[in-house]
Parts: sequence; C-alpha cells; structure tokens
Amino acid sequence: MAAYVAPTTDIAFLLKEVFDFDGLTQTLPGYEDMDSDLAVSVLEEAGKFCAEVLEPLNRSGDEEGSTLKDGVVSTPKGFAEAYKAFVEAGWGGLSGDTEFGGQGLPSAIQLLFDEMVTSTNMAFGLFSGLTHGAVEAINHHASQELKERYLPKMISGEWTGAMALTEPSAGTDLGLLTTRAVPLGDGSFRINGTKIFISSGDQDVSDNIVHLVLARLPDAPKGVKGISLFLAPKYLVNEDGSLGARNGMSVGSLEHKMGIRAQPTCMMNYDGATAWMVGEPGRGLNAMFTMMNNERLFVGIQGLGIAEAANQKATSYALERLQGRGIDGAPGPVPIIQHPDVRKMLLTGRSFIDAARALGIWTAFQMDIASHHPDPEERKRADGFVALLTPVVKAAFTDGGLETAISSQMVFGGHGYIREWGMEQYVRDVRITQIYEGTNGVQAMDLVGRKLPMENGQLTARFIALLRQDLQDALSSPAAEHVAKATGKALDQLERATAQLMANQSDQSAAGVAATDYLRLFGLTASGWMWTKMAAKAPPDTPLGKRKLACADFYADRILPQAAALEVAIAAGSASTMALHKELF
Repeated sequence: MAAYVAPTTDIAFLLKEVFDFDGLTQTLPGYEDMDSDLAVSVLEEAGKFCAEVLEPLNRSGDEEGSTLKDGVVSTPKGFAEAYKAFVEAGWGGLSGDTEFGGQGLPSAIQLLFDEMVTSTNMAFGLFSGLTHGAVEAINHHASQELKERYLPKMISGEWTGAMALTEPSAGTDLGLLTTRAVPLGDGSFRINGTKIFISSGDQDVSDNIVHLVLARLPDAPKGVKGISLFLAPKYLVNEDGSLGARNGMSVGSLEHKMGIRAQPTCMMNYDGATAWMVGEPGRGLNAMFTMMNNERLFVGIQGLGIAEAANQKATSYALERLQGRGIDGAPGPVPIIQHPDVRKMLLTGRSFIDAARALGIWTAFQMDIASHHPDPEERKRADGFVALLTPVVKAAFTDGGLETAISSQMVFGGHGYIREWGMEQYVRDVRITQIYEGTNGVQAMDLVGRKLPMENGQLTARFIALLRQDLQDALSSPAAEHVAKATGKALDQLERATAQLMANQSDQSAAGVAATDYLRLFGLTASGWMWTKMAAKAPPDTPLGKRKLACADFYADRILPQAAALEVAIAAGSASTMALHKELF
C-alpha cells in the first residue's frame, strides 16, 4: 500500500501562482514576516510528521479503538505518544494568538495542515481540531481572566477542548436542551445534565480537557434564547496554574461508531461540575457558533483530506494493478489506469480535490482579511464571503469526500472491500463529516434560508459578480478559455436559481426541497471558478501544468454539465415532493 505523500507541490503552485500569498501577507498586520517559501517549508515538515508519525497509527487505531474501563478512557496504542510528539513539535499552535503563545500563522497554513492530518489519521486530528475551535470561542467571548488561565495551554496543545451541545432529546434543535447551570454566588456555576456524541470528551492524550457546555440558568426562558455557554475543565485549575481536583464530570459510555473508532466519542455526565460562563447570559449560541462555524470549515477540510488520501492510494494501485486488454486491442494484462472508467473515477476525484483545496485557501484568505485588514470595509466584505461559503465548504467538501472515497474504493475492486487495503476505513471515517457539526441538509438550509437573504441578497450578488469578472478576464487565456466558458454557463444557471429562491422566500417547502440541489450547484460553480484560475496560471510545459490543464478540461466536460440538471430540479418546485400524504410512506 503506497504511503501518503503531502501535496506540497500543488500547494506551492496555489500559494505562489494562483493566489498572491506574499502580496496578501504584506497587507495584513501581523503577517509581514510570512512568505510563500516559508509557508511551503512549514507544510513540508508537517507532511513528514503526518506520514511518519500519524499514518502508521491509522489502521491499528481503527482496529483497536478507544476503550472505557472503570471510568477511564484509553486511546489506542501509540496515540498518547504521538500526541506528545505533536505538542512538542509545536503543531498545536500554528495559527494560535501570539498573545497566548501561539505562532500566529495565516489561516491557510492551518487549513492545509489540518488537511494533511486528516489524510493520515482523521480520528487523531479531532483532538487538535476541536481544541482549535474551542480556543476561538474562548478568545472571542470569554473574560480576560479565563483567557489567561486556559488559552496558553490549549494553544500549545497541552490541554485540549471539547464541545458539549447535543443531548439525547436535543440534537439539531438546541432549544430543547435541559442541562442546567446554577450560580454559586462567586462567579462560578454548577452544571448538571447529560450530553451525547462528545468527541474528545475524555481521553488520555492531554493533561486537561476544557469542555464548552451549553446549559440553562434557573430563570432562563424556553427556546434558544435561554441558552448560555459555560467552560468546565476536567480538572480544576489552581491559582498558580497547576491542576487541582477532578471536576464533577464522568463518562457514561463510549459511542460504538461506524468510523473514526480511535476517537473517543463520549456520553458525558455533568454532576455538579464547576464551570464559568463564557459570554453573556442567554447568548450561549452566539458564543458557541464562533466555535461551530470554525468547526464547520474544519469538517469540510476533513472531507478534502480523506479524498486526497483515498485518491492517492487508488491512483497508485491503478498504475500497478494489471488486468484486462488495452482499449487499443493490445494483449493484456495492462495497468487498469488504461481503462476509461477507471480513469474517469480517478479524474473525478482529482478534479474535486484540487478545486476544493483552492477554494479552501481562498476562504482562509478571506478569514484573515476579515480579522486583520486595516480597512473596515475590506474586513466587512471578507467576513460576508466567509459567512456565505461556510455551509458550502462544509457540505460540498464532505459530499465530495465521501464520493471520492467510494470511487477510490471501487478502483480496488474486491480488494477495496477488504480491511487490509485501508480503503473501507476511508469510507467509514469520512461518512460522519456529512453528519456532525450540522448535517449537510442543515448546511443547505442555512445557505438558502439565512445566507441568501443577507443584505437583501446583495452578499450573494457580490460573490456572483466577483466570479463573473474573473471568468471574463480568463477568456483572454487560451488555456483557461474552455473551462471559463463552461463555468460561465453554470454561473448563469446559479444566478437564475438564486433569483428564483429569492423571489419565493415565503415558500418554505420550495426552499426546503431545493436547498441541497442549490448548495451542490453553488459548489460546482465555485469549483469551476477555481479551475479557471488554476488553468490560467498552469505552466503548460511541466508535469504539474499538464495535469492541471487536463483536469480543468475534464471538469468542464464531465462535471459542470451537472449544473443544468440541478437548475431544472430547483425550478420544479416542491409539489411532487410534498404531494404524498405521510400515512402513505
């Protein structure tokens, strides 16, 4: 089985040629010392760490799984040691706030690092991924005292984070949650309740675990307006920063899951756990969504990471596996990559992966502009684009991740169904990405129901205008003209579908039925935009350039035509979907 190879050549092309990484960092205060050469060097080292330390634990961790015995959670053999090496190498603090000991690197580097970690060991990557999201929520909403007490060791990775939202009777509808927080009069609270599906809720890799818990105050109103957010550590922290007594929380059970079996997903019981409020009373969702939106982008990158790993393995296998006669009639056996259907599966995956990585980097740039640019109008504009693209990245990338994992498994034929080749683990692991942090159906409804109407539709209009201008500019490039024209047609279809949904906002059934189709159409078009940008910059006489140009043409010919069918489906409305009475299902 071929070992993982970090896609640093592709990354260097994106940072140096497609996007002006150096120009961006020079305009953003705090990033002036970072350039593309240094970024690529950091990521090359990251790739080595992931390939040498994390990938060897991926299959064994899946087979062993995390365990719970006598109230103690144990991760698979080698995970604690790998995590210690991860922390000692400084990987936990890449994009962390420098005020609290982080390295303050651009978001794109964090995103690309997260992709590599996921490609090699998705279950392991959740330890740092969830911590990063918790750090963001604390940094944006907690008191200075809580920041100073918890952020330095969370950013370093010595302490990890967990997000405790879901309850047995309160999943997506958080207004139903019943966990209670009682004030103690000294600024602290007692938390009582049970949460389920808590990734990294307990483990043995870090010294402490900082739980962010949604709960209600005694006088809180019903519904989401009555929810507050609380910080509850596994171990209480003494005034000198040392760890004190075990807090009032325990693991009721570990979930038995389809995938990411090495990651301990816990049912957590909070039995009088001491906690401190993060943000304002009744504004818990506002604070939690800082973490959730960060995590939704992270989950999208998980889809990309699994797709990259699966496609790499399938491509290597297809180059070596001999079977069948050549399409030119030559006697076999020939490498199966010569068979058209195998090539189509591999190219479908590759055309998704490269465009997704590019779109992810562009979104990360917007995140940094939104937080660092000196011009408030530029910050506002970039922040709007991040909000618009968050559900798209989360859902489109994870849909593509599963589809690529399945097609890569298919390249292996019967061997893909056998554990020893590792492909079935990719399929099992990536499936959760479409479900957690808000299912992809929820993301689609967020896009259609909340993001399209923002600014009276002007946010989406600005994004479409940006694409339109870039596609027009690319028509002057012979290499990019074909994919630019194909993407232009898809953009027309997206614009018409957008206008239809905006004109019928009061029709909730139509919006609900169209949402997933619209998000897919949005993702296809945005990926076409990225392929246009890559084709315009691809050096035609290099292996990388030839591969990019071939994939751009493939995307234009084989993938973008799906946009026409999606527009037709959206225009069909909801009548046929809603016609069947529920008793007849």
